[in-house]
Amino acid sequence: MQLHTIGKSKGRKAKKRVGRGGNRGKTSGRGMKGQGAHSSSAPRPQIRDTIKKIPKKRGYRFAGRVNTFAIVNLSAIDKHFVDGAMVTPETLVGARLIRRRGRKIPPVKILGTGVLKKKVSVSGCALSDSARKTIGSRGGTVEA
Repeated sequence: MQLHTIGKSKGRKAKKRVGRGGNRGKTSGRGMKGQGAHSSSAPRPQIRDTIKKIPKKRGYRFAGRVNTFAIVNLSAIDKHFVDGAMVTPETLVGARLIRRRGRKIPPVKILGTGVLKKKVSVSGCALSDSARKTIGSRGGTVEA
């Protein structure tokens, strides 16, 4: 036995080449027309059906929904904050009145629903006119 005589005990199986004359003429064993007869005969991927069922919305990656306010009512502020407290988006997250979206704190809007009996200072939040009036009447301050 020499090095040039060593080989695999079983040779590689040759790939079946169809459509080149000989046994299988014309349609080369693919039948007549249809999906299976064409060169790209792979069936439609299952994920494609799932993607097609999801509704599309207009706009670049639907960015219009991102900047919606987190809503907080005056009654919730009265319940969770002490007299003379500072109300900011960070303190509202700490009091669990709003939640972060991802890692960011969303813009906050304070509405005038409910009764406020405490004096609070508000900064970094948007306010409705009724909330601004109520906070001012209790002696609180509003900073932009």
